[in-house]
Amino acid sequence: MSQLEWKNKTAVVEFILLGFGNDYKLHSLLFLIFLSIYIVTITGNISIIVLVMANRHFHTPMYFFIGNLSCLEICYSTNILPRMLLSYLGEDRSISFSGCFTQYYFFGCLAAAECYLLAVMSYDRYLAVCRPLHYPVYMNGKLCLQLAAAAWISGFLSNSILTFLISNLDFCGPNEIEHFFCDSFPIIKLSCSDTYVAGLATSVVAVICSLPPFLLTFLSYLSIIFVVMRIPSATGRKKAFSTCSSHLIVVILFYWSILTVYVFPHYNTQISLNKIFSAFYTILTPLVNPLIYSLRNKEVKEALQKQASKLLYFRDLLS
Repeated sequence: MSQLEWKNKTAVVEFILLGFGNDYKLHSLLFLIFLSIYIVTITGNISIIVLVMANRHFHTPMYFFIGNLSCLEICYSTNILPRMLLSYLGEDRSISFSGCFTQYYFFGCLAAAECYLLAVMSYDRYLAVCRPLHYPVYMNGKLCLQLAAAAWISGFLSNSILTFLISNLDFCGPNEIEHFFCDSFPIIKLSCSDTYVAGLATSVVAVICSLPPFLLTFLSYLSIIFVVMRIPSATGRKKAFSTCSSHLIVVILFYWSILTVYVFPHYNTQISLNKIFSAFYTILTPLVNPLIYSLRNKEVKEALQKQASKLLYFRDLLS
């Protein structure tokens, strides 16, 4: 829908993102914090993508999915953080009607895609640990491409209906969104038309996109833990369990925050808590995922050290 058509339907032509408060004294500090998070997130995820593509040793299903996750996290962070940084830098919190729904569309698509991709990654680890003899047969190159494509396509299709429903609501004012990005329920609250269908559809889609992938992910890692506990070596058990537990913590935080915000919206009366829950899956998860899934891996550390040594060597030659 064009911006002209939106203007004909509603009196609101732009929204104001209130962010994390009206205390302008804190804006400089918040800008530095979120800028640092964004730089680390982008640098870490790009490093992983380059490493996976450049090193043939990492041309395996696990690292293929990790590369996809890193690409998703880059898009995820870039969709939200730069706009928020501009608001703290220039004090302009306004976002156009079309820009707001564009941000919401890509946010919802990427969030759903991440749910599916985490489930795919957990299934890959389940086959590798619990079915090692069948793993090369089941997890072949064709299946990897199909699973990754299914995760991305399903994510981008899932939010199309919601974006259409919410964007066709009537907005008569006020136009202040009590959030740091354009999200469904804060936008719906500003509508002056009947929002029952849009709110119900948001909760239903959230359940479909998050609950089944969460159950598959949780059961996969639970099976992995049971297998790990049977390892005779205490050192081996500790090492394997440490990796699985780290993954589980990130997954539980990600899904718990999403389910809390979207599946049970009527019980979330405190807006500030919703912002904190939202920060878990929009800001912290893209920052932590590279550390959990890759940088704690010994092979990745060694590869990064080799690449760093090569860069230093070429730098010395040029100097």
